[in-house]
Amino acid sequence: MKPATRRAIFARLAERTPHPATELEYATPFQLLVAVVLSAQSTDKGVNKVTPVLFRDAPTPQAVAALGAGRLQPYLASLGLFRTKAKNVAALAEAIVREHGGEVPRAREALERLPGVGRKTANVVLNTAFGEPTIAVDTHIFRVANRTGLAPGKNVADVERGLVATTPPEYAKDAHHWLILHGRYVCVARKPRCAECAIRDLCEFADKTPAADEAPPRPRAPAPRKAAPPARAKPRSAAPPRGAQPFAKTSRAGTKRGR
Repeated sequence: MKPATRRAIFARLAERTPHPATELEYATPFQLLVAVVLSAQSTDKGVNKVTPVLFRDAPTPQAVAALGAGRLQPYLASLGLFRTKAKNVAALAEAIVREHGGEVPRAREALERLPGVGRKTANVVLNTAFGEPTIAVDTHIFRVANRTGLAPGKNVADVERGLVATTPPEYAKDAHHWLILHGRYVCVARKPRCAECAIRDLCEFADKTPAADEAPPRPRAPAPRKAAPPARAKPRSAAPPRGAQPFAKTSRAGTKRGR
């Protein structure tokens, strides 16, 4: 993809959503970190149903650590893998209190050492809480980057490297949010809403869905089959000479009729 096309894509996404933001609800970097950890294999809507009560009762690392994993579980019971998540959240809260004075660390290496925190979670926190131009590649961003041609890649690491290397600097800080929102609401997995896509004419996706007033693409005609070669005529057997007496089939081979 040409740099001018890439810049035009982000310009249109920025025009459509001038101030993109995460849909997770939080008030502090610690609460954002917890919400992102809880969002693994869960939707943001699902997380937003449990965090208001959790953060009301335990808004700080100290309060969450005091609850412990056992008393965290009832708050998280509606989420998938809630027991594992309760264990990780309690452990990361204890680590933040013990090793970082109750403050979420701003260094990637320190974030990724916390229980339940991987590269994607660290990228979200660094970008959303601390304003770093990182790009956390989830399933939505992976799909959008490959479909549009922004940063094709076979795995998450390839796509992240491609986006970080090629995203215009003026769009780097908010690129994560624009791409995830575009993938969540427009460039959806099963049937992308290409008719309402702001970057339809810039996107390199070959199988775009048609608009309501467009005829669907014609199916490709099957390749013509090769004609079968004409069957060869079987040679006729020579007629017996006149007056010859044909042999009759009997139980004994070679026996002539009348013998």
